[in-house]
Amino acid sequence: MSNSELKAEALKLFNAKDYAKSLELYQTLAKQGDLSALATVGYFYHNGLSVEQNYTAAIEYYKKAADAGEHSSAYNLGLLYLRGLGVEKDSVKAHEYYLQAATKGMPQAQFDVALMFENGEGCTQNYSEAAFWYEEAAKRGNAEAFNNLGALFKEGMGVEQSHQKAYILFKQAAMKNSPQGQFNLGAMYDQGLGCEENSEKALEWCRKAAFQGHQKAKDIMHRMQQDGQIVF
Repeated sequence: MSNSELKAEALKLFNAKDYAKSLELYQTLAKQGDLSALATVGYFYHNGLSVEQNYTAAIEYYKKAADAGEHSSAYNLGLLYLRGLGVEKDSVKAHEYYLQAATKGMPQAQFDVALMFENGEGCTQNYSEAAFWYEEAAKRGNAEAFNNLGALFKEGMGVEQSHQKAYILFKQAAMKNSPQGQFNLGAMYDQGLGCEENSEKALEWCRKAAFQGHQKAKDIMHRMQQDGQIVF
């Protein structure tokens, strides 16, 4: 069986939840130096699929793959270091691994590294770097990246303040079903920031966010209902 056939069979078994047989094939591929297989074996140990959960073993496989440039392993290492699983918690190392995966074009890593830059977690706080990485993640369709970049434009943090850009970004996040994006878009309509003031649209987007469990939106809707301003 060729490597590509082995991979196809391993994936088929994984999707069928036959983890034990799938792991055997991935281990065979990993011994041959296949990077995605190394990463996948790490994932089996990370999540305890057909083996006892073992973060130390997961890290060993992830590091081999990450050192050779496999981005999902770098991201997963960042996750383990950030949470202190199998290693001592180290937000600086987590940031380094997230950045490695972000540089390789992984949207979730780009979002997480942006968040760390925004909060100064594991790195020096840098709003312009945060904006850069949020934009990279947004380009690849990350809904929350649109929202967080919008917040930076609204406040003028790391970018030149622009309510119009903030409105556009919040709208994109809202259309992608981000509850925070929907709430922020409603607030923009409510205040007429970057758009025409429109209380009906403000209410509509606040309601959508509330239905998705956004707590502040739920509180506002409940208060308005109590005051008799709206009827569900």
